[in-house]
Order: sequence, then C-alpha cells, then structure tokens
Amino acid sequence: MANTKSAKKAIRVIAKKTAVNKDRRSRMRTFVRKVEEALASGDKSAAEAALRAAQPEIMRAAQKGVIHKNTASRKVSRFAQRVKALA
Repeated sequence: MANTKSAKKAIRVIAKKTAVNKDRRSRMRTFVRKVEEALASGDKSAAEAALRAAQPEIMRAAQKGVIHKNTASRKVSRFAQRVKALA
C-alpha cells in the first residue's frame, strides 16, 4: 500500500485513467464487432456504413494512446480490403 501523499494521489489518477481507457477500448471493440458482423452477413452497404462509423473510433483510440497508431491503421486497412472484396 502507498505511504506517501504523492503515491496515494498517483494511485487515484491511474485508476481514473484506467477506467477511461477501458471505456475507450470497449467502445472501439464494439464498433469493430459491428464491422465484423456486417462482413459476415455479406451485406456490402451495411459493411461500408459500419466501417465509416468504426474508422474514427479506431483512430481516436490510437490518438488517445489506447492502441498503437500502426495497429489502428492496419485494422482500418484490412477492414477496407475486406469490404472492397465483397461482391
């Protein structure tokens, strides 16, 4: 357990940041899941709409440091390829 005043404050700050990051990660995963489901259904228009909604969320997660920017770019790129491949 923390003994100093600054260590106790650091624990409070870290707890807040962890909660915020957890919410951001969960929100991003929800949007990613919606894209996956649209791709699985084979509906190109739904997949495109889901990707348009998911892309800013993924990039925002990268900007806020929840995921690495290259990971975000890779996810968006792969989703775009899969959506484009739908007939």
